[in-house]
Amino acid sequence: MGGARDERPAAFARYWTAAALSSFGTAITTVAMPVLVVQLLGATPLEVGVVNAAQFVPYAVLGVIAGVYTDRWCRRPILVWASIGRALSLGAVPVLWACGILQVWMLVVALLLFGSFSVFGFAAAQSLLPRLVPRDRLLRANMRLDQTDAAAQTLGPSIGGGLVGLVGAPLAIVIDAVSYLADAVLNATLRVEEPRAPRRPARLRTEIGEGMRWTYRHPMLGPLTVSTHVWFVANGAAMTALSLLALRELGFSALTYGLLLTVFGVSSLIGASSAAVITGRIGAGRAIVGARSLYPLAWILVAVAPPSELGAALLFVAIGVQGVAMGIENTPEQLLWQTLAPDRLLGRTNATRRAGNRTLAAVGALSAGAAVGLVGDRGALAATVVVFAVAAAIAWLSPLRRRGEETLAFD
Repeated sequence: MGGARDERPAAFARYWTAAALSSFGTAITTVAMPVLVVQLLGATPLEVGVVNAAQFVPYAVLGVIAGVYTDRWCRRPILVWASIGRALSLGAVPVLWACGILQVWMLVVALLLFGSFSVFGFAAAQSLLPRLVPRDRLLRANMRLDQTDAAAQTLGPSIGGGLVGLVGAPLAIVIDAVSYLADAVLNATLRVEEPRAPRRPARLRTEIGEGMRWTYRHPMLGPLTVSTHVWFVANGAAMTALSLLALRELGFSALTYGLLLTVFGVSSLIGASSAAVITGRIGAGRAIVGARSLYPLAWILVAVAPPSELGAALLFVAIGVQGVAMGIENTPEQLLWQTLAPDRLLGRTNATRRAGNRTLAAVGALSAGAAVGLVGDRGALAATVVVFAVAAAIAWLSPLRRRGEETLAFD
């Protein structure tokens, strides 16, 4: 036991480093992908929505199944192979571009594969952390991961915007593919004790049902799940409309768009750095409720932004508010799941809610792509404000506002 305790800090450091590398790569792709789709491939608004939705669709098909097997298999190997698969999926994009044959539908296929590997990868990553860190240190561990992710989102978009301008969007995506390979190598060398998988065959219906019961019927986690689902509809729509507004109507360059996302990263880092203090003072549930209330305010600014320098400034302010809110709420949200759900169900609860989140993000992205074509980006953005408000209202009306919510039991 003493040896296992001595190894845990080193294991978390390695896990943390792997997460940081992939976060930086992802931040670069966040700039490169919209530029590739909107400017280089000349996609229509509906095609932009389809591309944004593609990586989320596999969650609807594989999500709950991935959760069952994440709880039955060792989580470290799942994480490693998922990262390798994501590296290969992203790496195909610049290869196809270099061959002169990349089309929107090919990009959609690559992102569908990327999303399929991500289903397993995220379920394993979130479920492995409590085996690397004692439960009384989970809040700080999650905060460090969130701070690192926010730091990546701060520097990554600026680097990404510069790389896109220097070598082009397709080659910039190579960085993300390489980061996933590095992630796989680091996680492959983790030393972590994992229980043996059950020898009996999986009873998918029973085990999926058990995970869904914890996800949707728990007095605290259930309302949190529903509010988050609604939030993902709004966010999927909002980000699709934002890319069209910024890159077309407001005429942002790749560098300016990267700076916009850099502001998001800076504000996320500020929010993530204050998350532990806020959570300690008012409780995890109240921190989440407060953060959810900021999103409608942020997207009102985007919806009314005129096609001028003032409009560009409003976008930067709005994205800053969005980043602070996301930085604050992610740490307490992860804490609630990792402390209220038992370890044997973490894979299923994580995958179940992520399946719903990503599926509804795809619905939001597709809806926004269609809505922009019908009513314009302003009308689509106005609708997202309403949906963000609904997500906040669900949180406000739930037990999340109680102090001491971490003690709620569920049988």
